[in-house]
Formats: sequence, structure tokens, C-alpha cells
Amino acid sequence: MPVRRILRFVRRYWRVAVRRGLQLSAPARRAWRRSLHLRVVTLTLVASSLLVGGFGWFIADRSTKILLDRAEDEVRSQMQSKVDYALQQLTVHRQVRDPELPTTISNTVTRLADGDPAESGGAIVALRADNFPDLKPVTSTKVDTTSLITPEMVHDVSREGHVAQQIRTAEVGGVRSKYLVYGSPVPTSFGHVELYYVVPLTTEDRAANQIRTTVLVTGLALVILLGVVAGLVTRMVVTPVRVAARTAQRLSAGLLDQRMKVDGEDDLALLAASFNQMAANLQRQIVRLEEMSRLQRRFTSDVSHELRTPLTTVRMAADLIFAERDEFDPAVARSAELLQAELDRFESLLTDLLEISRFDAGFAALDAEHTDLVPIVERVADRLSGLAERVGVTIELRLPDTPVIAEVDPRRVERILRNLVGNAVEHGERKPVEVTMATDEAAVAITVRDHGVGLKPGEERLVFNRFWRADPSRARQTGGTGLGLSISVEDARLHGGWLEAWGEPGGGAQFRLTLPVRSGDRLVSAPLPLIPRDRAIDDPANNAAEGPTGSATDASSTVDSAAAPPAGGRPAPSVRDASSPAAGGSAASGPGDLDLDEPAEVGR
Repeated sequence: MPVRRILRFVRRYWRVAVRRGLQLSAPARRAWRRSLHLRVVTLTLVASSLLVGGFGWFIADRSTKILLDRAEDEVRSQMQSKVDYALQQLTVHRQVRDPELPTTISNTVTRLADGDPAESGGAIVALRADNFPDLKPVTSTKVDTTSLITPEMVHDVSREGHVAQQIRTAEVGGVRSKYLVYGSPVPTSFGHVELYYVVPLTTEDRAANQIRTTVLVTGLALVILLGVVAGLVTRMVVTPVRVAARTAQRLSAGLLDQRMKVDGEDDLALLAASFNQMAANLQRQIVRLEEMSRLQRRFTSDVSHELRTPLTTVRMAADLIFAERDEFDPAVARSAELLQAELDRFESLLTDLLEISRFDAGFAALDAEHTDLVPIVERVADRLSGLAERVGVTIELRLPDTPVIAEVDPRRVERILRNLVGNAVEHGERKPVEVTMATDEAAVAITVRDHGVGLKPGEERLVFNRFWRADPSRARQTGGTGLGLSISVEDARLHGGWLEAWGEPGGGAQFRLTLPVRSGDRLVSAPLPLIPRDRAIDDPANNAAEGPTGSATDASSTVDSAAAPPAGGRPAPSVRDASSPAAGGSAASGPGDLDLDEPAEVGR
């Protein structure tokens, strides 16, 4: 139990430390991702540091080894001459008990030490006879050589009779230095003694340190110089790219006269010239397209206005004929009815074209006011009840029991709902149409669900195109213009909201209108899922559908909504029928065939 508690404690604080480290390193990671200049300079510094460091270490190591080899060769030659001299002096004594032997050993050591140059600490000569305890060791200086002449070296020289060497770092005479120690046996008439020659490596060590310092300083200067050069070279390349990026941003913002400065004739100058040529071509094309679009909008608006006058005259004559149709022959009376219906559709088409032209020209204005959306939905259902009765469809309302207040343009919202509910009724195939509303603190969502033939993959985007129909051969139940959903999606965008569609073949379709509660707020999510709850359970793969913002809007809430209302939503538990079923259905096609704009279109 204590071990598990300790592991939990360590794991918790490790997570805290990692999170804290990520927070502290966030600015550096952000700068690393966004700056090509920083990445190039950093990588150059790291690579050059590794290269120069490895090369410098190799140079310093080889220099130190050369100095040490030279010192060893010199000491070895001196050691041989000293051994020969000691052999000459000690060979005259035949016995170890010779009373003159200690004096000869002392004089020999003094003579050998006097031949060495005076250096920092000086060389040390020592004669020892470990095989003869009666002979005391003699050293040229009064220093302790225990740390220099180790017992292992004494054993190799005195017992094994080998020539040994080693490098030792020790403090001698208050100065800590590195020493080269040589030991060699000296054969005499009475047996061999040991000669030890200790040479300080102060000069070689100082030279090696100077070499290392020089290599380090030179390498550091070289790395800095490479970093500066890399920074300058990268800046020369990155600066035109940054200028091109800023110019492209200005072009995308609508400043079509922005151009890059062309200097020289190199590749960067060629890039700038090509960019300027591309910008000039784009400007010409955009201006040409804008002019064509302006002329098209003006032509549409002018034609629509000009058609108003003859349409008014024709309308007056058609109304007069239609009012007297009972007195005509059946064929003439039927022609009067057809004329009246087509005039209604023509007038609606002119109205839609004028509305579209206002959207295209950017003159559409939003008259937002605080409005209860529940009565609007109920009013739309009541107005479409006649059409629902004719086609045998029931409109079921799932609305909150309390008012749903939002800052919207009620006229435009009612027009959107008329188009959505009218389409659902037209394509419902005598099955119920469900209208659901839910709200939270930021948004209001209204979904219109039918159970008709549905939409094929990809048609959920085409359904909002102007004059698009899923099945052009199918007869309409009402006189739609084909512009209703196009106007509806523009109305939703004018509110800052979303209008989305979902459908599958044989599974019906669902449209979702999402509006912000406060005008001008940005939508983040919708209180209702776009995918119906029954289809979200049957086909979880559909939960990955994305909203207009390009992010998954409610994939998680779609699955959860099968068991409970969306978070923050307030759908009413009761279901109200806005129309009663009646005989007389008709064949249905995919949504988008019927687009209603004015109540006069419905049922005509």
C-alpha cells in the first residue's frame, strides 16, 4: 500500500512537472514552428558545434599525445644514461656490506640529479635497494616520493626486474603537478638496486592546456561566425519570402495593387517578378469578373424592375378573367386557372430574383429585434396545414413550453422556416414531418425532419444551389421558384447563423437552422444534432459530419442525444399535430425540389 501511494504521488507530480514544462516552453515551441530563420540558424549552430567540437577534441588529443611521446622518448634516453653511470659507480663494490657503499650511492644520486636542468619542482632521482634492507633509499631532494613511486611499481622493478613507467599527478613541495616516473633495475656485483627517475611534466602540461584553450576559443569563434553567416544568408532568402507572404495577404484582403520590389536579376528577383506578374493577372481577372458580376446583378435587377410594370397589367387582366371563369367554357376556364397559377409563380420568381440581387450586391439589411420564435414556428405550421392535408402529411411540433427569445429578423426567419417545412411536406411521402426546437445560452436550433426518399451523398451541399433540383422530371405540388433554399441560406448567414442539410437515400432528410441568441455573436456549436437521433444510433459513422465552420460541431452530442436532450436544450416533452392527415398523396423526390417563399405559393 505505501508503494502504491508513493507511485501515485510521483506520477501526479510528474504530470504537473510535465504540464508546467510544456507551459513554459510554449513560446519557444511556437517560435520554432513559425520562424524558418530561427530553425536554420539553430540547426547550423548545432551541426557546426558538433563538427568543430569533434575536430577540436581530435586536435587537442593528438597534440597532447605528441607532447607526451616526445617527453617519454627524452626521459627514456636520459634514464638509460643514468643507469649506465650508476652501474659504473656501484660495480666497484663487491659486497653489500662494504662501508663505502652508502657514500657511493649518495654521491651517485647527487651527480645524477646535478645533470638535470632546473625546472618547476625539478627532477627527482632516487636509488633504492628493497632487496637489501640494510641499504637505505637515497633521494636527490628531501620530498616524500610515496605518492609518486607506488608499491606496484616497486614490485615490478625490484622483484620482477622490469623497467616500468607511469604518469602520476601528485602534490610535491606544495605544488600539485603531473610527473613521469621511470624505474629501472641497476645490476651490480652484489645484486641489483633500483633507480627511479621522476620528471615533472609542467612544460608539456602547460603546452597541452594552451593548445586546448586555443582550439576551444578558435572553435567557439568559428561556430559564432558560422551562425552569423547562416543568419545573414537565411535572412537574404527568408526576407523576400516574408515580403511575398505579406503581399499575398494584402492581395487576399482585397488590395489588388500590392506588388513586390524587384532588385537584381537573381533567383529571388525572378521570384518577385513572377509574383508581380501573377498578381497583375489576378487583378485583371478579378476586375473583369467583378465587372461581369456587377453587370449581371444590374441586368437581373433592371429586368426584374422592368417586368413589374407589364406584370401588373397582365395581373389585372388575369384577375378579371379569373373572376369571370365560371361564365366561360370549361376549356377557357381551365386556361384562366393555369394563367393565374403561372402568374403567381412568375411574380414570386421576380420577388426572389430581386431578393437575390440584393444579397449579391450586399444591400440586404437585418432588422433584428427580440422575438419569441415559438409563435413563428406555429404560424408557419398553420399556414402550411392546407398543403399538408392535401399530400397526407402530419406536421409534428416539438417546441419548448417556455418562450424562446432571440435577437432575429422575424420576417426572414419565418421565410426560412416556410421553405424548410414546405420542402419537408412536399417530400414527406405521407409520413410525419417533425419540427424540433431547442436553445441554450448562446444559440437556438430548429430542425425539420422528413422521412422521404432522402438525399444522395454530396447532395446535402447542392441542395442550396440556385435552381437545383434532385429530380427535374418530378412534378411539383406547389409553384416553387427554385430559389427558396438559396435565399434561406443567405438569410441564415445574414444572422450569423448556419443552415445545414443531412440526408441518406431512403432515410429521409433533416435540415437544421442555427441562430445566435444575441445578434452579432459567433456560433460555436448547436443545441440540436444535425444527424437525426435514430440515424445517429444506427450509423455512428455519420457522427463525423462537420458544420459550416469546418469543425465537428456536434458529433459527440449526436450520439448522446439518442438518450437525452442536448445539453442546455429545452425541447418540450409533448408533441403537437399542426395538421391532420387526409387522402391524396403524391410521389416524392429528394429535398430541394420545392422552395417556398410567399404563402401565396402554397397550395396553388
